[in-house]
Amino acid sequence: REGNQPYVFFEGPPSANGLPGIHHVMARAIKDIFCRYKTQKGFQVKRKAGWDTHGLPVELGTEKELGITKEDIGKTISIEEYNEACKKTVMRYTDVWNDLTEKMGYWVDMEDPYVTYKPKYMESVWWLLKQIYDKGLLYKGYTIQPYSPKAGTGLSSHEVNQPGAYRDVTDTTIVAQFQTLPETLPSFLQGFGDVHFLAWTTTPWTLPSNTALTVGPKIDYVLVKTFNQYTFEPINVVLAKNLVGKQFDKKSNYTEVKDDFEIKLYPLKRSLLIKDAEEKSKAQKEYFATLSNEEVEKLYKKADLVFSKEWDYNDYLNNFQIPFDEERKKSEIPYLILAEAKGADLVGIKYEQLLPYALPYQNPENAFRVISGDFVTTEDGTGIVHTAPTFGADDAKVAKEA
Repeated sequence: REGNQPYVFFEGPPSANGLPGIHHVMARAIKDIFCRYKTQKGFQVKRKAGWDTHGLPVELGTEKELGITKEDIGKTISIEEYNEACKKTVMRYTDVWNDLTEKMGYWVDMEDPYVTYKPKYMESVWWLLKQIYDKGLLYKGYTIQPYSPKAGTGLSSHEVNQPGAYRDVTDTTIVAQFQTLPETLPSFLQGFGDVHFLAWTTTPWTLPSNTALTVGPKIDYVLVKTFNQYTFEPINVVLAKNLVGKQFDKKSNYTEVKDDFEIKLYPLKRSLLIKDAEEKSKAQKEYFATLSNEEVEKLYKKADLVFSKEWDYNDYLNNFQIPFDEERKKSEIPYLILAEAKGADLVGIKYEQLLPYALPYQNPENAFRVISGDFVTTEDGTGIVHTAPTFGADDAKVAKEA
């Protein structure tokens, strides 16, 4: 059918440095259907075979055989010698591929294949890129790519999925507190003092690059009043409602209360754990100094004592024994839910940069705020995602869209 309308087919080339498998037979059978169909329809179909000879696996395989690393190229082995060794490695199983092609009856021109390491092929690709550029269809952008320090190059998704690339490891996770800027808080979060967002991360080393916090727009979030389990300082934190029980669980010695006065009592409970009498007295005196007469009256009622406006703190301590005799109950940390809102209501709130070492290269004025993302779940963590666009494709995408 020479001269008929062409149907152009260039085979998506296999790499001949590996043996063919049954999946290659299946893929080739499907491709062959289209070529045969077009031939029967009167098209001129020149089936062009090809060999994929570029790629990191070829280089790493060759280096392993030669007992060298990337640093040896140009030193213990010349670039020309290295290239020749790679060419031999990548074409190692061409005979096996040719035999399979014939046995399965796959129609493709194996006598004149295109080979991706040949200058003619590479220059053709460069020419095509030039045509695309001249039409204004190329632009400069940014993507997040896996990187191999050992190989000194970025990795494609195919290379990352090579055998042995992934393995299960145990790693440290942390929950970080991000302090909000009061002037950016919506009305339902105002009047409670400092407010922090809790964000859980499995990659703590990316925290210096944090530029946003991502919430699920339809997820329910709550403001919780409690105490830091390490410093025992009072805190107000925001997290997903469904994950409150996980973050403030019995294992971490937290217990939910329904009365703000129970929160107020906690420092007094803590003081009962102080063994030194002088330090205990000082802590309790400081605690009572923070109470109003109304709050002291509540304490008296709890102890069935008669309250007088001329109350004496020492008299109170001598007569009132808080019913928290068990060590566990003394140290339980109370938490109280103060407010509730959808994630969409939190979008736009700004917060202080966690580690103020450097600002984002572009648009730093838009950083350090709450943004929205549909990928946020309440399966683990806090329902608030620490977002570092430098380290993750999802992070980069949601930050760009925000």
